[in-house]
Amino acid sequence: MKMTFDTRHNLAPAIMLALSLLLAACGNKAVAPEAKPAATPVADEETLVLTPAELEHAGLKVETLAPAAATATVNVSATIKPNQDRYARIVARTEGRVLSSPGALGMTVRAGQVLATLDSLAVGDAQLAYRQAAASQQVAAADFDRTRKLADEEIVPRRDLIRATGDLEKANAELRTAREKLRLLGATPATGEVAAVMAVRSPIAGEIVQKNASIGEQASSTEPMFTVADLSTVWIEANLSEELVSRVRAGASATAEVGALPGERFTGRVDYVAGALDPETRTGVARIVVANPQRRLKPEMFATVHIATGQQVPSVLSVPDAAVVLLQGQSTVFVALKNGYQPRPVQTGQRLNGRVVVTSGVSAGERVVVAGAYALKARLLKSQIGEE
Repeated sequence: MKMTFDTRHNLAPAIMLALSLLLAACGNKAVAPEAKPAATPVADEETLVLTPAELEHAGLKVETLAPAAATATVNVSATIKPNQDRYARIVARTEGRVLSSPGALGMTVRAGQVLATLDSLAVGDAQLAYRQAAASQQVAAADFDRTRKLADEEIVPRRDLIRATGDLEKANAELRTAREKLRLLGATPATGEVAAVMAVRSPIAGEIVQKNASIGEQASSTEPMFTVADLSTVWIEANLSEELVSRVRAGASATAEVGALPGERFTGRVDYVAGALDPETRTGVARIVVANPQRRLKPEMFATVHIATGQQVPSVLSVPDAAVVLLQGQSTVFVALKNGYQPRPVQTGQRLNGRVVVTSGVSAGERVVVAGAYALKARLLKSQIGEE
């Protein structure tokens, strides 16, 4: 029996398979592989590598370490206070009712400027006494002139001239007393109608930092109505332990840093060191006078002060305070290498006027980042988070 085959049906699957293979090959040639973005340099275990853009943004500065002699400092916490030599609590010289109060909180005033006016019974009595003394003095002066002329002509006895002279001297003394009483009350002799108005003036130039005066209220001669402070200079007071107070001398230079003003340093000099310790705290006060022309230092701000003791420290390696950062609780500096920046744990010693002694971890001749260390720290932490 002869068998026959339908070649059309047998060839169809083979043709379909060949076509599918051909299309797949063509597709692979037509589609290019997806380009991957260039990798950003990241920190390895030893070195932190930055792109040019990151370097420019960080604003890094480096310093070559070299041993150098330095002056030892005392570093303590302190509090900013008003300069008490330029500070005035102003009270009324006598009781009275407040008529006006032009002095406002925060106002800058000049010496002698009127801050308030009072209606005072004591001032009214003093004005009346002055008027009476002035009238008596005029009568005594006229009587003296008339008696002197008569005595010169020997019309009246000499004893009348002596009496008139005594009366005039007494009247002059009473007038001076009345005028001085008005001055002490802050008033001046009234030329017209007797007035009982007294002016409250600022004795110094400065800024009104406290006000306790309202129109209509009764002012007291014991409670301050205004407080005026000249804050162009301030005092920074530090409490020193027994050991430290013996190392600080008046006239020593000092610098201060304030947490509220990061990155700023204020220079001044010690003008007073306590001669005795507080029996309760066992500390002595050192007072530093600091110029404050921009009024950036405010009373009661906290500060850290560095007071030069004058003692020379042997040659040591030191870096600016800003060069040292904390990484995992360890003091660290960044050392500049050819291929990047290496975080290096270090041991630190005493602070020396804005610098800190480095006792181990780096060597002389190495280049350390002194500006931009915090930017490097942030970049390092970011890369570590990315690896996790």
